[in-house]
Amino acid sequence: MLSVGLSVAVTDGRGRAVRAPGLAAWLARVAPRQAHGELAIAIVSDGAIRLLNRQYRRKDVPTDVLSFPSTPLPSPRKPPQHLEHPTHLKHPAHPEHLSHPAHPAHPEQPALGDIVIATGVARRQARAAGHSYATELKVLALHGLLHLLGYDHHAASDRGRMVRLERRLRVKGGLREGLIERARAAGEPRKRRAQATRPAKGRPGESERPRPSERR
Repeated sequence: MLSVGLSVAVTDGRGRAVRAPGLAAWLARVAPRQAHGELAIAIVSDGAIRLLNRQYRRKDVPTDVLSFPSTPLPSPRKPPQHLEHPTHLKHPAHPEHLSHPAHPAHPEQPALGDIVIATGVARRQARAAGHSYATELKVLALHGLLHLLGYDHHAASDRGRMVRLERRLRVKGGLREGLIERARAAGEPRKRRAQATRPAKGRPGESERPRPSERR
């Protein structure tokens, strides 16, 4: 059964349909109850999302997914600075790089916002994760939707709410992992390597002293 009140359209950002079998229906099915209104997903080139990232975040690099809510959220949040993963953007839902139909399919529904996904980045991440491109689109779309609803895992006030909800919804939708879980898993080896190469603290020459068991 589809989530009541959520209408999802997938285009190329210029109003033309793109091939993303099952993505719209899947997202509507797994969406939380508070998700309602019209949601537009634009699957664009890496170059197009780089322009958006540069314009709205001042980061001149492509990223995987960006979220544009149609209306300001109740509590403003500072945009996160993590470049490798999605961000919640507090900007108009219809940037000039994207075009939208003049007459929405369901005019009685409010606009929830836009999710923009970079196809090249998504394909590379799918290969790295060992799953299909279609699966990666679901991972990114779900994460972007939660940002549209006001969740922000980068904010201290979130207290893990977004990752818990993302985990519950991705399990519901049959995904092996969510984007936050994947980012954290990828970050652990880097953290361990950094700790391993960090100089040991202590007084000069302390590490050169024989251990008690080694003293003669």
